[in-house]
Amino acid sequence: MTDRVMVFAPAPILTVTIEKHNAEPQLHVHPGGQGVWQARMISALGVPVTLCAALGGEPGSLVETLLAQEEFDVRALPGRSATGWYVHDRREGKREQVAEHPGEPLERHDLDELHNMALIEGLRSSVAVLSGPHGPSVVAPALYERLAADLTANGVKVVADLSGDYLSAVLEGGVAVVKVSHEELIDDGLAKDDSVDALLEAGRALLDRGVEAVLISRAGDPALALYDGHECEVHPPPLRVNEHRGAGDSMTAGVVSVLARGGSLDEAFRTGSAAGALNVTRHGLGTGRGEAVRELMSRVRIEPR
Repeated sequence: MTDRVMVFAPAPILTVTIEKHNAEPQLHVHPGGQGVWQARMISALGVPVTLCAALGGEPGSLVETLLAQEEFDVRALPGRSATGWYVHDRREGKREQVAEHPGEPLERHDLDELHNMALIEGLRSSVAVLSGPHGPSVVAPALYERLAADLTANGVKVVADLSGDYLSAVLEGGVAVVKVSHEELIDDGLAKDDSVDALLEAGRALLDRGVEAVLISRAGDPALALYDGHECEVHPPPLRVNEHRGAGDSMTAGVVSVLARGGSLDEAFRTGSAAGALNVTRHGLGTGRGEAVRELMSRVRIEPR
């Protein structure tokens, strides 16, 4: 086991965005999805990463080619199901959806192969990140429960950035750290509203399920962290928002990058807050320089509730 991280991203997507620069349209084509954005930031923070995914159809072939240009390792299963995609138009400054498809459901044999591939790479790592698919119809939660149980039983620290049935599944399997947004807790019926008291109560309920630490992101408000008997607010440095999407994924990546090196939860949450804050200043999701994150860390405040 090393300081390497395995990111389980069963169903990445192809992202196509149309923007305008100097009055001319620009086309941006990238691999996307929660796991891809997390792997990108973990790598930027200097930790080796292996991303495990299933890719199929014409979108999958293009995603595989684009992933080869990233700074992290990729284990891609040639799947029988077509990879998902979206086309967004940002020429007027706001993101408008042109068309989108979450991808086709993965077939049973591909699910088994994907589990085995992720298990092998997870056992070679100190931390495994379980990220969600772009659409809930693509991968069944049962795969997450099985993978979380197998990794946890073999001493791998599992970090889950999930919600809904996927979060419930990994809680059954076993997970060390949960990162979840306040909107997700409310949507899942785990928190009655967005008050700090209600969110902390939801966090305590997750700890009662065997989780070691919980980090609750709250959009523009300070995150809430529950760990080692502490309940805290994590205040990021004040930065102007350029693109809010992807901040939570960068936060998870920052946390994981510290845990993979054996760092403390306090340092992990500071790094996560700094990485999330940096991400909102950029158009690219999961992007940013490690030196910028490390500089911002000193400006993160963790205050007890």
